[in-house]
Amino acid sequence: MKKRPVVFSLVREQSLFMTTIMAVLTFLATVALGIALAIGTGAIRWNNQWDLYATVQVSDSTKINSVEKILNENKSKLESVRKISESEMIELMKSWVDDESALKNYLPTMWEIKFKNDSDLKSIQQQIDKNGQFLTHASALKKPISTGWRLVAVCGLMLIIMISAIGTCILYITKNTAMLHRRELEILNQIGANDSFVSRQMQIIVGKISTIAASIGFVCALPILWLILSVARASRTGLMAMITLNCFDWGLLILLPIAIIIFAIMVTKKTTIHILENQ
Repeated sequence: MKKRPVVFSLVREQSLFMTTIMAVLTFLATVALGIALAIGTGAIRWNNQWDLYATVQVSDSTKINSVEKILNENKSKLESVRKISESEMIELMKSWVDDESALKNYLPTMWEIKFKNDSDLKSIQQQIDKNGQFLTHASALKKPISTGWRLVAVCGLMLIIMISAIGTCILYITKNTAMLHRRELEILNQIGANDSFVSRQMQIIVGKISTIAASIGFVCALPILWLILSVARASRTGLMAMITLNCFDWGLLILLPIAIIIFAIMVTKKTTIHILENQ
């Protein structure tokens, strides 16, 4: 069956502008979503990694035996127990205190413990709190985790701004095209063409441009995301070393340009029909 030709189209300058701006915005949106997903995944992994870890500090030497007794009595509930040596603590504090001999007088006795489950952690914490300081790694790392979620929120806000900018560009292009082709629209109305037929012409045009632009933006964003992830993992420190993209994250990234194309087509249809009804 012979295809019907498109009744009107965007002028060359409009096509180039729309393709360029949508490619750039898709690129930025993909990078923003990729970073948000990577940091979010890293924050979850980081939090889960330390949920069952805790450090016990005893500054009062008279209570060291009591803490050791509690740990020995609850060995079945512990995955591992490691007493941190004095040399290790001195090494950790070396950048803060130069005089090692003075430092030794203030060092507490410390254990690093990994529990088998969360209920065991809470029960032993209640016993140790009377003799020393019990600090879970998850609570100690709340600030970096909180910072990670704030970065996710910022990236999410950037993504919303990009999508809004795409919608604004489509609105402008559609309205401008309707003004340029006012005469053709009048003729179409006179010969009985309905609004859905006219809007479909614009949807075909915008759909083609959006597909090309979204593909370009997405492909260009992938190496940037790989670079960001590789640099973060190379740091091997803290939350940065944990950020990554899993299969679900990549699935969402692939769906983003598709969603942008569908969004562009929907905005075009709604805007075109609104213009036709009010002209």
